[in-house]
Amino acid sequence: MIYADIIVDISHEKLDRSFQYAVPEKLAKQLHVGMVVSIPFGKGNHVRKGYVIALTDKATFEPSRIKEIEGICAGEETTESRLIALAAWMREVYGSTMIQALKTVLPIREKVKEKEIRRVCLAMEEEQAKALLKEWEGSRYKARIRLLKGLLAEKSLEYKEAVQLGMSAAVKDYFLEQGIARIKSDLVYRSAVHADEMTRQPSLPLTPEQQQAVEIIEKEWSREFPRPVLLHGVTGSGKTRVYMEMIERVLKAGQQAIVLIPEIALTYQTVQRFYGRFGDKVSVINSRLSAGERYDQMRRARNGEVQVMVGPRSALFTPFSNLGLIVIDEEHESTYKSETSPRYHARETAVERARMEGARVLLGSATPSLEAYCRAQNGAYALAELKGRYGERALPEVSVVDLREELKAGNRSILSRSLKEAIEERLSRGEQTMLFLNRRGYAGFVSCRSCGHVMKCPHCDVSLSEHRGGRLICHYCGYQEPKPKSCPACGSPYIGGFQAGTQQIEQVLLREFPGVRVLRMDYDTTRNKGSYEKILAAFGAHEADILVGTQMIVKGHDFPKVTLVGVLAADLSLNGSDYRSAERTFQLLTQAVGRAGRGTRSGQAIIQTYHPEHYSIAAAASQDYKAFYQEEMGYRELLSYPPAAGMLAVLGSCGEEELLRRAMHYLKLFAEKISRGKPLTIIGPAPAAVGKVRDIYRQVLYLKYENTETLIQIKDKLEQYIEVNSGFRKIQIQFDFN
Repeated sequence: MIYADIIVDISHEKLDRSFQYAVPEKLAKQLHVGMVVSIPFGKGNHVRKGYVIALTDKATFEPSRIKEIEGICAGEETTESRLIALAAWMREVYGSTMIQALKTVLPIREKVKEKEIRRVCLAMEEEQAKALLKEWEGSRYKARIRLLKGLLAEKSLEYKEAVQLGMSAAVKDYFLEQGIARIKSDLVYRSAVHADEMTRQPSLPLTPEQQQAVEIIEKEWSREFPRPVLLHGVTGSGKTRVYMEMIERVLKAGQQAIVLIPEIALTYQTVQRFYGRFGDKVSVINSRLSAGERYDQMRRARNGEVQVMVGPRSALFTPFSNLGLIVIDEEHESTYKSETSPRYHARETAVERARMEGARVLLGSATPSLEAYCRAQNGAYALAELKGRYGERALPEVSVVDLREELKAGNRSILSRSLKEAIEERLSRGEQTMLFLNRRGYAGFVSCRSCGHVMKCPHCDVSLSEHRGGRLICHYCGYQEPKPKSCPACGSPYIGGFQAGTQQIEQVLLREFPGVRVLRMDYDTTRNKGSYEKILAAFGAHEADILVGTQMIVKGHDFPKVTLVGVLAADLSLNGSDYRSAERTFQLLTQAVGRAGRGTRSGQAIIQTYHPEHYSIAAAASQDYKAFYQEEMGYRELLSYPPAAGMLAVLGSCGEEELLRRAMHYLKLFAEKISRGKPLTIIGPAPAAVGKVRDIYRQVLYLKYENTETLIQIKDKLEQYIEVNSGFRKIQIQFDFN
């Protein structure tokens, strides 16, 4: 017997509850996840509609008590049903509960009241109202007179305006009872786009190279089963213009488009560009919007009132009924990977949603992920290229500064001599500078110069960062404590910070260049709603000479007056405990360098590093993606890392360290048992990169195999093993591919 788990109410706050029904034999071969079915519900067996979220051969209670599905609601496939089918795919591929997957694809869970505006409207003929007003003149009905005069002048008033004119409860009741006025309520949307700040821009003609890219994309789209297209274009080549051209064609066909961006920080400029082209067809969704604003944008999308949705990875689940295109800008960014279960990647999930809905996928980047470029090389993706900057502008002139030589020359400043001179030159010419450091706070860590003791968070296995006011803060859990005056381990007074943070750089700039206008953009300065927009708008309006920031400033921003970019410590991302460290360093540096010289003036970039000979830094300096790709793929193939092979991380977490250690050991033994005869590589278990967070211990087990499909099968068997073993009840297990 087959059973179906069904959610009866699609309202998102009720997704935690599902009901099981038996599948009649006549429906067994037709039924699949996502379908709308009719079911008998409740004590009265009232017929209701429900969504199938899972199929199983196991009954959750006595089979004789399980009711049967009455039938499939033919022709009633909805946007929600397709998203539920996508959730089922995510659960299967990435390993999670169906509830977790559903809450990802149907993200508005809380009840949100629809916003309405109440108006008081004149309900009688104008002549009657004038006669009544004349009748009241000279009487004591002052409030009635003011209200009626207002209604005669405007015909309708906002409720609060009517109250200001003296509409008390008694006056309101009198006007309604006598038929003088009526109350009208209109539903309105909470706006996510400040249209008053946006201006429409005429569409500019495409360059010959952009036109060629469009033709390649169109040719691919004409195939019966079009492949995703990777648009590889150097920084400043005009990839966004190609996106908009393809969106234009989709909209003309009566379809909708989703544009994914990696950072909320990019929303302001991206929406400006798309609104300039498409006007109020564009909306935006991100985590900085209120619950009401997010609810309204999804409602507008569902009702067909917007055609283009812009936002980070959560925008992928916009409930468009006729989706035609998904654009993923800066597809290489790590922010497209979810850090919570299901640990999905927006790129693969977008490809699957497009397959389900008959839509297309367009990926764009100046520094494509190795996964995407490898697929373009082996034919899984189509490839279109933009090799020159828009308007035939030259790429920035790049120089690499060896910080070891700076130290030998006696320069202990964060700014190298050449970078300092270049900043002075830009200030004298009235041009702008961007300085990039991939670290926030006033200092990286605080340590004792005598014994080497590092100040660490008592709850997380990470060092504390020094911030202004002598506070040490944990960037994982938020723990704070005052900076000690002496070492707690040996008592030495020589305790201090490794000073390489955005706040400290800001102070250095103010000291080195008196009168300079500096803006800082990092997590600390962008916590409040609208802070991204304010900082970027101020810098775009040349209200500051220098913008200092973390990686959020190097992604996709376009400031024509920026002619100098300085990368202050290129090595910070190079020495991470991740096989992608070199790739991420190359991407960050290339993107950072690409922010310079995007206007009519030539650009310059200076990269400061202790490892100028490293291939990722050398390739970034020369803007040579293919050279980096070949070198990095050689290492990946040698060590069997993705995309040369598939990799599955099994992440375990528990408040009891010994229990976690034993459980992960048994998972390893089981993996070895089920993989006999297969060339499976098992690494670990070992502490995760951060071994403890908020007093919860974390361990990881890595499995490597030549293809991901086999790893998915192993993941399924591990899930079954965990489910039947009671020893795992206190342990949270997550699966993470590649």
